[in-house]
Amino acid sequence: MGAILNGLALTRQNVPTWDRTVHGSAEGTARGGYILAEGENGEPDLIIIATGSEVQLAMNAREELHREGISTRVVSMPCIEWFLGQEASYREQVLPAEVTARVSVEAGIATPWREFVGDAGEIVSLEHFGASASGPELFERFGFTVDRLVHAARTTLARTTTPRRAPVTTSL
Repeated sequence: MGAILNGLALTRQNVPTWDRTVHGSAEGTARGGYILAEGENGEPDLIIIATGSEVQLAMNAREELHREGISTRVVSMPCIEWFLGQEASYREQVLPAEVTARVSVEAGIATPWREFVGDAGEIVSLEHFGASASGPELFERFGFTVDRLVHAARTTLARTTTPRRAPVTTSL
């Protein structure tokens, strides 16, 4: 049986650090995925799953969606394999099945994210490699923007939200 190697790929991008008294503990990294920022009252309408330097986009999209009244949870998922290795109750706590409006964002291929966003979810991904420029320039060029994440959020919400209708009344 061969050795299993695990590691984290770090970025050279200038990414923000998160106040861990406000946001989820970095100890969640060891579990592969964790709630970085909760939705309003702990009841999210939408979950954005992000990894690496894309987490800052997810956090910025969350702020914009919050201004629109959309309760948004951000899940940081640095390692899919570690997350899948967690007990089912933990995975359900982080990604509750009843929240089907989901968006994933990673400057990588979409394939592994379908399992987490489901059929109604949206995946913001990159299906090629080899471009060379600064991180911010590449993100803009390939559509890794807050606007695109907000659009993806609205799209999945439209698929998963039943419109509220006034009760039908009948007259006798």
